Order: sequence, then structure tokens, then C-alpha cells
Amino acid sequence: MAVSLVYLLLRQILQMLTQLARDGGAKDVELLVLRRQVAVLRRQVHRPDLQPADRVVLAALSRLLPRQHWAAFFVTPATLLRWHRQLIARHWTYPHARPGRPPVDREIRELVLRLAAENPTWGHRRVQGELVRLGYPLAASTVWKILHRAGVDPAPRRTGPTWKQFLTAQAHTIWACDFFTVDSVNRPGSGGVLRL
Repeated sequence: MAVSLVYLLLRQILQMLTQLARDGGAKDVELLVLRRQVAVLRRQVHRPDLQPADRVVLAALSRLLPRQHWAAFFVTPATLLRWHRQLIARHWTYPHARPGRPPVDREIRELVLRLAAENPTWGHRRVQGELVRLGYPLAASTVWKILHRAGVDPAPRRTGPTWKQFLTAQAHTIWACDFFTVDSVNRPGSGGVLRL
């Protein structure tokens, strides 16, 4: 084991020296350092986490590098092909439409609220009917939702008094009805006299 490790190290050192002797440039030294770093990282990281920008750069560089030098890559040709298939699939996959009804245009919502404000006695069905007459086919439930989200009460509540106002106005009459009674039916033998 130790002999093979020494042999491997000696072989790599000789390759580096041979490479330096051939070219004698700083670029080659840098390439050897980078190759050594890649070899160390391959031993430590089983599967690197690549960002989309990393994938684009590696795919572009793979086109420039001859196939016999692809051993320098830490991704295989099959991985590059898979990235390409995924890119094409994403390009040709149409966006999914949201389920449900399409949203109502802002101008139609404003028109519904304007009709309700200018005609306080109209309910949501009357507003919907007027919209249909104007050429805006809209469901009555949609008109109701627009009014409800805007905080507009249904038609009867918009024009009439609140419960507190109603009870205050009717308090005297309610009080009189509860405490005073009038017998209006003649009892037998009473001679048709009305008693209070």
C-alpha cells in the first residue's frame, strides 16, 4: 500500500516536472496547481453543488476542450447531456395556467363599485344586470365578491338605519306595547262594553 502510494506520488511529480520542462510557463504551473486542487476536492466532496452559472460555464468550456482531455472535468459527458435535455425541456414546457376563473379587470371592479355607490338601493343582482346591459358579462357572484371585498354592504343596509338607530327611534312605541294592553274582544255577558 505504502509502496503504491509512493509510486503514485513520484509519478505525479515527474509528470509535473516534465510538463514544466516542456513549456516553462507560469500558466502550466497554474494548471498543475488547479489540477491538484481538483483532485483533492474530488476526494473530499462526493457530489458538488453546482449553481446554474457554473453549469453554463462548464458546458461552454466542454465545447472548447478536446474529448481526450475531458478527464479534467469533474462532470461526465452524460451529466452535460442531462443538463442540456433539462434546459430544452424547460424551454419547451409551457407555463401552467392558474386554476379557477381569470381575475376581473381593474376597470370593471371600479365600475361595479361606482354603480353601487351612485345607486345605493341596488343590490348585487341589479348591478350585475346593468353591467350585462352595458356589455360586461359578469356573474352575480363575482359582483357580490367585488362589493364584499371592498366593504360595501348589501343594498338594504346601505340605505336604511342601523339596528341601534331603529331601536332608538322605536323605543317609545315598543315600551308602550309591552306595558299597556287593550281588550278588543267582547266577552260574553259583558254587554259589549270595552274595557281599558
